[in-house]
Amino acid sequence: MTDTSEKPDGKVGVVIVAAGRGARAGQADGPKQYQRIGGRAVIAHTLERFLTHPAVGPVVVAIHADDRELFERAAGANATHTLIVMGGPSRQASVRLGLLALREQAPAKVLVHDAVRPFVDHGLIDRTIEAIGERQGALPALPVADTLKRESAEGMIDETVSRAGLHAAQTPQGFPFWPLLAAHEKAHHLGKSEFTDDAAIAEWAHIPVKIVQGSPDNIKLTWARDIAMADQRLSNALPRFPDIRTGNGYDVHAFEAGDHVTLCGVTIPYDRKLSGHSDADVGLHALTDALLATCGAGDIGTHFPPSDPQWKGVASTIFVEHAATLVRERGGRIANADITLICEAPRVGPHREAMTATLAAMLGIAPERVSIKATTNEKLGFVGRGEGIAAIATASVVYPGDVPA
Repeated sequence: MTDTSEKPDGKVGVVIVAAGRGARAGQADGPKQYQRIGGRAVIAHTLERFLTHPAVGPVVVAIHADDRELFERAAGANATHTLIVMGGPSRQASVRLGLLALREQAPAKVLVHDAVRPFVDHGLIDRTIEAIGERQGALPALPVADTLKRESAEGMIDETVSRAGLHAAQTPQGFPFWPLLAAHEKAHHLGKSEFTDDAAIAEWAHIPVKIVQGSPDNIKLTWARDIAMADQRLSNALPRFPDIRTGNGYDVHAFEAGDHVTLCGVTIPYDRKLSGHSDADVGLHALTDALLATCGAGDIGTHFPPSDPQWKGVASTIFVEHAATLVRERGGRIANADITLICEAPRVGPHREAMTATLAAMLGIAPERVSIKATTNEKLGFVGRGEGIAAIATASVVYPGDVPA
């Protein structure tokens, strides 16, 4: 168990460093600490590890001046349980500002942690806290396993370096609060800004640092591939609910003078044609709306307004292929497409096989996942009077499962 008896409230202060720009990991959702893994920002996972630890008290997060909105959105409700400070131009400067923000709480012990190490566990936090003494810091680290080579100025191997006694440092690094703050203040006033971690400042200030067992899971996310691997790790570990969506579409077109109709991508000779801005393929128009409905992407008129002359007379296959592309860009997999054509004529049965093959190719799915049906309107209404054709379409799409909150 963690011994915090020397501190009145038994709590340990924490400084989380999150002011870096993280360009090496890409900028899809901002700096790497705000990119999403397992459905949440990296820093949200990191914060949770400390805020749920029973020995942790005040938590200070040093962020970039441009990132306050990013941080508050990423941290959610946990933002109210932290003290936010604007970081400095370097990691060392940000830690110092974080420590200064803790002076009023004056914790006996403090941990300094990188925001981009989201897999720190409570056991590692415990080991680090336990090793902190009145004049002694603690550094979680792992023995170096790889053979080390020193490079010459010419890019050649200069020598093989012994691994004996070498360790790879991790965070959180723990220290008695006042000695660490004094070391940072002294370095700041002397203009010494070359320290890459707090153990290095402690070494310079003659504060002994004890090595404690680190964790191979406590990786630092540096590159884009690190973010991707962390996301996969968390996503695979969390239960997902199936996300199967069904969209419906309806369309109708009147007849006008002509010599053929186009239905579900197939040309059928007939003594009239359907009136419309494009080729008036009523089946494909309904299917386009059904596909768009599964991902909340509007309707056919949103993407192909009839007021736009570029769509005059075009094949409606363009509309369906566009909708299918939007579905796939959102991670969707089309499971089924079902179209019912409602008309007195022409006869659909003789053309059903060709329609099915055309739709299967259009959607990139197997023919057995396509259903084409036809029915009359029993001589009722405008369809029953032979004045036009209506179509109803249903599309089923499987999207990546949701991780429960």
